[in-house]
Amino acid sequence: MGCAQGKCCVPRRQRGRGGGGAVGGRGGATLGRVAVPGAGLVLEYATLAVAGLYPDSPGRESQDAHLVATRFAGHPDLHLFAVFDGHGACGAACAGFARDALPRLLAGVGGGAGEEGGGRMVVVEDPAAAFREALPAANAEMHAADEVDDSMSGTTAVAALVAGGALHVANVGDSRAVAGVWREGRVAAEELSWDQTPFRADERARVKACGARVMSVEQVEGVRDPEAEGWVADEGDPPRVWARDGLYPGTAFTRSLGDQAAEAVGVIAEPEVKSVEITPAHLFFVVASDGVFEFLSSQDVVDMVAAYEDPREACSAIAAESYKLWLEHENRTDDITIIIVHIRDSENPGPAGSQKMNGSSSGAVQPELTVFVPSEASHLNRDAATEMPSSSSGSPTEQHLSCVAPSPTHPLLGVGRTSETPKLIESERAMSQPAEASWHQRDGSCCCAMAVVLALQSVRHAPVANPLGAVARVFLRAPAD
Repeated sequence: MGCAQGKCCVPRRQRGRGGGGAVGGRGGATLGRVAVPGAGLVLEYATLAVAGLYPDSPGRESQDAHLVATRFAGHPDLHLFAVFDGHGACGAACAGFARDALPRLLAGVGGGAGEEGGGRMVVVEDPAAAFREALPAANAEMHAADEVDDSMSGTTAVAALVAGGALHVANVGDSRAVAGVWREGRVAAEELSWDQTPFRADERARVKACGARVMSVEQVEGVRDPEAEGWVADEGDPPRVWARDGLYPGTAFTRSLGDQAAEAVGVIAEPEVKSVEITPAHLFFVVASDGVFEFLSSQDVVDMVAAYEDPREACSAIAAESYKLWLEHENRTDDITIIIVHIRDSENPGPAGSQKMNGSSSGAVQPELTVFVPSEASHLNRDAATEMPSSSSGSPTEQHLSCVAPSPTHPLLGVGRTSETPKLIESERAMSQPAEASWHQRDGSCCCAMAVVLALQSVRHAPVANPLGAVARVFLRAPAD
């Protein structure tokens, strides 16, 4: 959504924020693989960043950044995936600063000395608490940094930490994380974060209590009744946060890192954190900027991920579809950043594109793990059909929220383990990885957006006639029917 200041955040149908360029400088998705030994899982992940197309600003700097940190903080069961979507004149600097600061601060909560130094690592003991401390600390550091002007610029942040058999997702802003979960014969989308925007009644009430006005640009300009609150997603300019005595900051989100001028009217850096257990029904999760979700619903994205064996192909297909939809609605595109993470049984992980024979043995189900309590706000993504009442007890529904990839031995799929486990590799180039941690940081643009979209248009996905068989093939590498 962004702000109403500068070329990055103009009114709806003309607005947008920037994003990262081609991952690895090649315009395609990169692939990685890492084990979670404590939970008997393997993560297979792909990342893709495509710079936005701005015909009126061909030299525009992209403003997305993302981070993959495997074996985070030296722990073999911790793996961090995050996306940052900058906005404002200094949005790229804000996103890059947050990307660099978050892992350091997250690992340092509680002293960060680790077991060897005798210190307490909160990120291991209580990841949700660590996120709640680290993100506001990153915000404070950004305010104090001489190299970043965040007075009217900032960034979103959505981060997913796999911690053994659990997943912890922290969100500030309107980037999003969503899971694909096998449920009642289909892959269903489960929200792992909730967009923090004035569309949400609880967030709207909170910023108003801090003195903000909430109006669309049309209302500010007198085209619409300034008291009306009947905003509809994808129709006209969205509701924005304004100071009572001025036409600033004009943010279409209610939480962010940076945006110092907006803090006085309730735009805060406190994250909402959702923590869930990983069960055999979990297929994958996606972490992405709102360049993806502007015109695609969470279920749309989940359906596309489930249609591809290789997460790199899913990244490209989602980016191509997002790009196409942007150009159908506007004369530009937003920056698009996607991380897709499959979670597999370590005894039958199957590299991307491989095929595995069906076995006959059955496997054990992952044990249940403690689920941390979500933050105290009702949550609702802006594409929801109805508005939930504000609540002080947690998420808008009492449903258990789960995420990520079913064990290949899941009884629904009726497939056993294979007798041979492929050797795990960390990337498609078989790059060596330090024992304590592996970092993959990407931002900036190094390819022509039009060249990227032409390449992405070569990706095709046909309708799936047999959803159950398709899921079996996608996640178990079985031959096609």
